Amino acid sequence: MAVSLKPINEQVIVITGASSGIGLATALAAANKGAKLVLAARSEETLDEVVAQIVSMGGEAIRVSADVAEREHLQKIADAAVARFGRIDTWVNNAGVSIYGRLDEVSEGDSRRLFDVNFWGLVNGSLIALPYLKQSGGALINVGSEVSDAVVALQGMYSASKHAVKGFTDALRVEVEDVDESNVAITLIQPTAVDTPYPQHARNYMEKEPKLPDPQIEPAKVAAAILDAACNHRRDVRVGAQAVLNSVIAKVAPSLGDKLAAKQVDRQHYEEPPRDPAGTLHKPGRTGRVKGTGPMEDGPPSTHR
Repeated sequence: MAVSLKPINEQVIVITGASSGIGLATALAAANKGAKLVLAARSEETLDEVVAQIVSMGGEAIRVSADVAEREHLQKIADAAVARFGRIDTWVNNAGVSIYGRLDEVSEGDSRRLFDVNFWGLVNGSLIALPYLKQSGGALINVGSEVSDAVVALQGMYSASKHAVKGFTDALRVEVEDVDESNVAITLIQPTAVDTPYPQHARNYMEKEPKLPDPQIEPAKVAAAILDAACNHRRDVRVGAQAVLNSVIAKVAPSLGDKLAAKQVDRQHYEEPPRDPAGTLHKPGRTGRVKGTGPMEDGPPSTHR
Protein backbone atom coordinates (compact mmCIF):
# COMPACT_ATOMS: atom_id res chain seq x y z
CA MET A 1 0.00 0.00 0.00
CA ALA A 2 1.38 3.39 -0.97
CA VAL A 3 1.53 5.78 1.96
CA SER A 4 0.56 9.38 1.24
CA LEU A 5 2.36 11.88 3.48
CA LYS A 6 1.61 15.56 3.91
CA PRO A 7 4.04 18.37 3.07
CA ILE A 8 5.99 19.60 6.08
CA ASN A 9 4.07 22.87 6.35
CA GLU A 10 0.84 20.91 6.95
CA GLN A 11 2.25 18.58 9.59
CA VAL A 12 2.25 18.22 13.36
CA ILE A 13 5.65 16.73 14.20
CA VAL A 14 6.76 15.21 17.52
CA ILE A 15 10.53 15.15 18.16
CA THR A 16 12.15 13.51 21.18
CA GLY A 17 15.61 14.60 22.28
CA ALA A 18 14.79 18.03 20.87
CA SER A 19 16.94 20.15 23.18
CA SER A 20 20.27 19.65 21.37
CA GLY A 21 22.07 18.05 18.46
CA ILE A 22 20.11 16.34 15.69
CA GLY A 23 16.79 16.82 17.49
CA LEU A 24 17.28 20.56 17.84
CA ALA A 25 18.54 20.90 14.26
CA THR A 26 15.45 19.03 13.03
CA ALA A 27 13.12 21.16 15.14
CA LEU A 28 14.54 24.43 13.82
CA ALA A 29 14.51 23.19 10.22
CA ALA A 30 10.92 21.97 10.54
CA ALA A 31 9.85 25.27 12.08
CA ASN A 32 11.41 27.11 9.16
CA LYS A 33 9.25 24.99 6.83
CA GLY A 34 6.07 25.78 8.74
CA ALA A 35 5.47 22.61 10.76
CA LYS A 36 3.68 22.64 14.10
CA LEU A 37 6.02 21.12 16.65
CA VAL A 38 5.86 19.13 19.87
CA LEU A 39 9.35 19.11 21.36
CA ALA A 40 10.32 16.68 24.12
CA ALA A 41 13.39 16.36 26.34
CA ARG A 42 14.27 16.29 30.03
CA SER A 43 15.57 19.88 30.16
CA GLU A 44 12.56 22.18 30.58
CA GLU A 45 14.51 25.45 30.60
CA THR A 46 16.34 24.64 27.38
CA LEU A 47 13.12 23.61 25.63
CA ASP A 48 11.47 26.83 26.80
CA GLU A 49 14.26 28.75 25.05
CA VAL A 50 13.86 26.70 21.87
CA VAL A 51 10.09 27.20 21.82
CA ALA A 52 10.52 30.91 22.40
CA GLN A 53 12.97 31.08 19.48
CA ILE A 54 10.55 29.25 17.18
CA VAL A 55 7.62 31.43 18.21
CA SER A 56 9.72 34.55 17.62
CA MET A 57 10.28 33.26 14.09
CA GLY A 58 6.52 33.04 13.60
CA GLY A 59 6.30 29.31 14.18
CA GLU A 60 4.16 27.15 16.45
CA ALA A 61 5.66 24.84 19.06
CA ILE A 62 5.03 23.44 22.50
CA ARG A 63 7.41 21.63 24.80
CA VAL A 64 6.90 18.56 26.96
CA SER A 65 9.34 17.76 29.74
CA ALA A 66 9.83 14.02 29.40
CA ASP A 67 12.30 11.22 30.05
CA VAL A 68 11.80 8.72 27.23
CA ALA A 69 12.93 5.91 29.52
CA GLU A 70 9.53 6.30 31.23
CA ARG A 71 6.66 4.96 29.09
CA GLU A 72 4.11 7.21 30.78
CA HIS A 73 6.18 10.24 29.79
CA LEU A 74 5.89 9.21 26.14
CA GLN A 75 2.14 8.94 26.49
CA LYS A 76 2.21 12.43 28.00
CA ILE A 77 3.93 13.68 24.84
CA ALA A 78 1.22 12.16 22.63
CA ASP A 79 -1.54 13.55 24.86
CA ALA A 80 -0.03 17.04 24.70
CA ALA A 81 0.24 16.90 20.91
CA VAL A 82 -3.39 15.89 20.46
CA ALA A 83 -4.63 18.36 23.08
CA ARG A 84 -2.88 21.27 21.35
CA PHE A 85 -2.99 20.36 17.66
CA GLY A 86 -5.57 17.58 17.38
CA ARG A 87 -3.36 15.01 15.68
CA ILE A 88 0.17 13.66 15.05
CA ASP A 89 1.47 13.42 11.47
CA THR A 90 5.12 12.50 12.11
CA TRP A 91 6.80 11.12 15.23
CA VAL A 92 10.61 11.24 15.39
CA ASN A 93 12.27 8.98 17.97
CA ASN A 94 15.60 10.76 18.23
CA ALA A 95 16.54 10.80 21.93
CA GLY A 96 19.71 8.87 22.68
CA VAL A 97 22.91 8.81 24.69
CA SER A 98 26.20 6.94 24.60
CA ILE A 99 28.80 5.47 26.96
CA TYR A 100 32.53 5.65 26.26
CA GLY A 101 34.36 2.77 27.91
CA ARG A 102 35.33 -0.87 27.51
CA LEU A 103 32.44 -3.27 27.86
CA ASP A 104 34.11 -5.02 30.80
CA GLU A 105 34.41 -1.71 32.68
CA VAL A 106 30.91 -0.27 32.20
CA SER A 107 28.50 -0.90 35.07
CA GLU A 108 25.34 -2.89 34.49
CA GLY A 109 23.31 0.02 35.83
CA ASP A 110 24.73 2.41 33.25
CA SER A 111 24.26 -0.13 30.46
CA ARG A 112 20.65 -0.72 31.42
CA ARG A 113 19.98 3.00 31.58
CA LEU A 114 21.42 3.41 28.08
CA PHE A 115 19.08 0.70 26.77
CA ASP A 116 16.13 2.25 28.59
CA VAL A 117 16.75 5.49 26.69
CA ASN A 118 18.05 4.34 23.30
CA PHE A 119 16.01 1.17 22.83
CA TRP A 120 12.99 1.10 25.14
CA GLY A 121 12.40 4.83 24.70
CA LEU A 122 12.24 4.28 20.95
CA VAL A 123 10.14 1.11 21.25
CA ASN A 124 7.57 2.69 23.54
CA GLY A 125 7.55 5.91 21.54
CA SER A 126 6.86 3.91 18.38
CA LEU A 127 4.06 1.84 19.89
CA ILE A 128 2.40 4.86 21.50
CA ALA A 129 2.66 6.90 18.29
CA LEU A 130 1.26 4.24 15.93
CA PRO A 131 -2.47 4.54 16.75
CA TYR A 132 -2.31 8.31 16.23
CA LEU A 133 -0.36 8.00 12.99
CA LYS A 134 -2.81 5.42 11.64
CA GLN A 135 -5.77 7.77 12.08
CA SER A 136 -4.93 9.86 9.02
CA GLY A 137 -1.65 8.40 7.73
CA GLY A 138 1.78 9.50 8.86
CA ALA A 139 5.45 8.76 9.32
CA LEU A 140 7.29 7.07 12.16
CA ILE A 141 10.98 7.94 11.97
CA ASN A 142 13.50 6.15 14.17
CA VAL A 143 17.05 7.46 14.43
CA GLY A 144 19.53 4.63 14.38
CA SER A 145 23.18 4.89 13.36
CA GLU A 146 25.80 3.52 11.03
CA VAL A 147 26.55 1.27 14.02
CA SER A 148 23.12 -0.29 13.55
CA ASP A 149 25.12 -2.34 11.04
CA ALA A 150 28.76 -1.83 12.04
CA VAL A 151 30.24 -1.41 15.55
CA VAL A 152 32.49 1.09 17.27
CA ALA A 153 34.93 -0.06 19.96
CA LEU A 154 34.72 1.81 23.30
CA GLN A 155 31.03 2.43 22.54
CA GLY A 156 29.99 -1.19 22.53
CA MET A 157 26.74 -0.83 24.45
CA TYR A 158 25.70 2.08 22.23
CA SER A 159 26.40 -0.10 19.18
CA ALA A 160 24.34 -2.92 20.71
CA SER A 161 21.42 -0.56 21.35
CA LYS A 162 21.48 0.71 17.77
CA HIS A 163 21.56 -2.86 16.42
CA ALA A 164 18.47 -3.48 18.54
CA VAL A 165 16.84 -0.32 17.18
CA LYS A 166 17.34 -1.57 13.63
CA GLY A 167 15.95 -5.02 14.42
CA PHE A 168 12.86 -3.57 16.08
CA THR A 169 12.27 -0.98 13.35
CA ASP A 170 12.67 -3.50 10.53
CA ALA A 171 10.28 -5.97 12.17
CA LEU A 172 7.74 -3.26 12.94
CA ARG A 173 7.91 -2.06 9.33
CA VAL A 174 7.07 -5.54 8.03
CA GLU A 175 4.13 -5.90 10.41
CA VAL A 176 2.71 -2.42 9.81
CA GLU A 177 3.49 -1.79 6.15
CA ASP A 178 3.51 -5.26 4.61
CA VAL A 179 1.25 -7.42 6.78
CA ASP A 180 -1.35 -4.84 7.84
CA GLU A 181 -0.83 -2.66 4.74
CA SER A 182 -1.31 0.30 7.04
CA ASN A 183 -1.03 3.94 5.98
CA VAL A 184 2.07 4.55 8.13
CA ALA A 185 5.59 4.88 6.71
CA ILE A 186 8.31 3.53 8.99
CA THR A 187 11.82 4.81 8.37
CA LEU A 188 15.21 4.08 9.94
CA ILE A 189 17.72 6.95 9.70
CA GLN A 190 21.37 5.83 9.94
CA PRO A 191 23.80 8.73 10.19
CA THR A 192 27.56 8.54 10.30
CA ALA A 193 29.42 10.57 12.97
CA VAL A 194 27.66 13.93 13.38
CA ASP A 195 29.09 17.14 14.85
CA THR A 196 26.78 17.46 17.88
CA PRO A 197 27.27 17.56 21.69
CA TYR A 198 26.91 13.76 21.67
CA PRO A 199 30.44 13.09 23.06
CA GLN A 200 30.07 15.71 25.79
CA HIS A 201 26.72 14.18 26.79
CA ALA A 202 28.06 10.62 26.97
CA ARG A 203 28.88 8.79 30.19
CA ASN A 204 32.67 8.60 30.06
CA TYR A 205 34.80 5.87 31.66
CA MET A 206 37.95 6.93 29.83
CA GLU A 207 40.75 9.02 31.33
CA LYS A 208 40.47 11.55 28.49
CA GLU A 209 37.73 13.72 27.03
CA PRO A 210 35.70 11.78 24.42
CA LYS A 211 35.20 12.79 20.83
CA LEU A 212 33.86 11.34 17.61
CA PRO A 213 36.36 10.31 14.94
CA ASP A 214 36.50 12.46 11.81
CA PRO A 215 35.08 12.91 9.27
CA GLN A 216 31.89 14.26 10.83
CA ILE A 217 28.87 15.57 8.99
CA GLU A 218 26.77 18.62 9.85
CA PRO A 219 23.61 18.08 11.94
CA ALA A 220 21.63 19.92 9.27
CA LYS A 221 22.31 17.06 6.86
CA VAL A 222 20.64 14.56 9.19
CA ALA A 223 17.77 16.98 9.86
CA ALA A 224 17.20 17.25 6.11
CA ALA A 225 17.07 13.45 5.79
CA ILE A 226 14.54 13.22 8.64
CA LEU A 227 12.28 15.89 7.13
CA ASP A 228 12.54 14.28 3.71
CA ALA A 229 11.34 10.99 5.25
CA ALA A 230 8.50 12.86 6.93
CA CYS A 231 6.97 13.73 3.57
CA ASN A 232 8.39 11.02 1.27
CA HIS A 233 8.08 7.32 2.01
CA ARG A 234 11.60 5.95 2.73
CA ARG A 235 12.50 2.51 4.06
CA ASP A 236 15.90 3.47 5.45
CA VAL A 237 18.34 6.29 4.85
CA ARG A 238 22.09 6.24 5.45
CA VAL A 239 23.30 9.79 5.94
CA GLY A 240 26.91 10.54 5.00
CA ALA A 241 29.27 8.62 2.73
CA GLN A 242 30.98 6.97 5.70
CA ALA A 243 27.67 5.49 6.86
CA VAL A 244 27.19 3.88 3.46
CA LEU A 245 30.77 2.55 3.40
CA ASN A 246 30.76 1.20 6.95
CA SER A 247 27.39 -0.50 6.49
CA VAL A 248 28.53 -2.20 3.29
CA ILE A 249 31.81 -3.37 4.85
CA ALA A 250 29.98 -4.74 7.90
CA LYS A 251 27.82 -6.87 5.59
CA VAL A 252 30.21 -8.02 2.88
CA ALA A 253 33.59 -8.00 4.66
CA PRO A 254 32.92 -8.22 8.40
CA SER A 255 36.48 -9.25 9.34
CA LEU A 256 37.81 -6.15 7.59
CA GLY A 257 35.18 -4.14 9.44
CA ASP A 258 36.49 -5.49 12.75
CA LYS A 259 40.02 -4.37 11.93
CA LEU A 260 38.87 -0.92 10.83
CA ALA A 261 36.81 -0.54 14.02
CA ALA A 262 39.88 -1.37 16.12
CA LYS A 263 41.77 1.47 14.46
CA GLN A 264 39.14 3.94 15.73
CA VAL A 265 40.02 3.42 19.40
CA ASP A 266 42.77 6.06 19.50
CA ARG A 267 40.66 8.53 17.51
CA GLN A 268 37.88 8.81 20.09
CA HIS A 269 39.40 11.22 22.59
CA TYR A 270 41.06 14.59 22.96
CA GLU A 271 44.39 14.95 24.77
CA GLU A 272 42.80 16.45 27.86
CA PRO A 273 41.16 15.20 31.06
CA PRO A 274 37.42 14.43 31.09
CA ARG A 275 35.24 17.53 31.47
CA ASP A 276 32.09 15.85 32.77
CA PRO A 277 32.47 12.06 33.09
CA ALA A 278 28.84 11.60 34.23
CA GLY A 279 27.48 13.20 31.07
CA THR A 280 23.71 13.25 30.63
CA LEU A 281 23.04 9.55 31.06
CA HIS A 282 21.29 10.12 34.39
CA LYS A 283 20.68 13.88 34.26
CA PRO A 284 19.32 16.41 31.74
CA GLY A 285 21.66 18.19 29.38
CA ARG A 286 21.22 21.95 29.27
CA THR A 287 23.60 23.15 26.58
CA GLY A 288 20.87 23.83 24.03
CA ARG A 289 23.41 23.49 21.24
CA VAL A 290 23.18 21.89 17.82
CA LYS A 291 26.93 21.46 17.36
CA GLY A 292 29.57 19.90 19.59
CA THR A 293 32.65 21.45 21.13
CA GLY A 294 36.25 20.90 20.11
CA PRO A 295 39.27 20.52 22.38
CA MET A 296 39.40 23.09 25.16
CA GLU A 297 42.67 24.54 23.86
CA ASP A 298 40.57 25.92 20.99
CA GLY A 299 39.04 28.34 23.49
CA PRO A 300 35.67 28.38 25.26
CA PRO A 301 32.87 26.52 23.48
CA SER A 302 30.59 28.53 21.26
CA THR A 303 27.04 29.01 22.52
CA HIS A 304 25.44 29.55 19.14
CA ARG A 305 22.88 27.10 17.82
